[in-house]
Amino acid sequence: MSGIRFDGVCVAYDGNTVLDRLDLTVEPGEVMALLGPSGSGKTTALRAVAGFVRPAAGRVLIGGRDVTALPPYKRGIGMVVNNYFGFVYNRKELAEAPRTWEELLDARYKGKLQYSTPGVAGDGTAVLIKAMHDFGGKEPAMEYLKKLQANNVGPSSSTSKLAPKTDKGELLVANGDVQMNFAQSKSMPNLGIWFPAKDGGRPTTFALPYAAGLVAKAPHTENGKKLLDHLLGQEAQKLVSEVGGGFPARSDVKPTDANAVELTGLMNGVEIFEPDWADIDKNLTAYVDAWKSATGS
Repeated sequence: MSGIRFDGVCVAYDGNTVLDRLDLTVEPGEVMALLGPSGSGKTTALRAVAGFVRPAAGRVLIGGRDVTALPPYKRGIGMVVNNYFGFVYNRKELAEAPRTWEELLDARYKGKLQYSTPGVAGDGTAVLIKAMHDFGGKEPAMEYLKKLQANNVGPSSSTSKLAPKTDKGELLVANGDVQMNFAQSKSMPNLGIWFPAKDGGRPTTFALPYAAGLVAKAPHTENGKKLLDHLLGQEAQKLVSEVGGGFPARSDVKPTDANAVELTGLMNGVEIFEPDWADIDKNLTAYVDAWKSATGS
């Protein structure tokens, strides 16, 4: 019996194929990593397993059971968080980070600002989620993003390419994620991390979700539990910032290494909110369509 199996899975966002007849089996007890650039389908594959995206064709099986049509809460998949959505800026060209969304409408950012494409790259969808939260809903967020389009370079399917462009000065501002950008900043001296606020409000962010879980009644369940127990154990969690430049998933673990101190300072004063994932799952296509209409994309 296989642990997790993709059987000819196809997922497309508005005509852009992200997973094209994916066939992949992860055996019980096997540890597998998905590697590839931003926009290559890693997150989409995980979302398909967790139930946050419905394949246009093919099946997703967990423990030999077809779960393609099952909602997330019936799949037995757990969520582990260790990263936050953020933005980057060029520290050489800008004396300090922008503070608000509204500042990005200034003419100095024309042709010097770019963000990942919503509905194509996961971080692009995160731009929509954060904007809707900060501006208080879909309509005001789309109205703002319509104005911002005058400065936007254009679509980007790869978030990982935006930080190097920002470091070189090709861009002044772009989106990213804290863990990736923190690691990149070690070799990109002009890269700074910041979190936009609505004018008059606090800077905000939210935790990017990653899925981890055990297959019910599958062989080697005890080994799977041991792996998760190890990854979530105090000793491993204490090393998350030092080794991975990320944040512990456990709130009771407080690393004190240099990276942890720097990351804690970075998050100081930033409001962390919890998106309504059920609403996003239900209305994602409508939100992306609204963004396309507003921006003419």
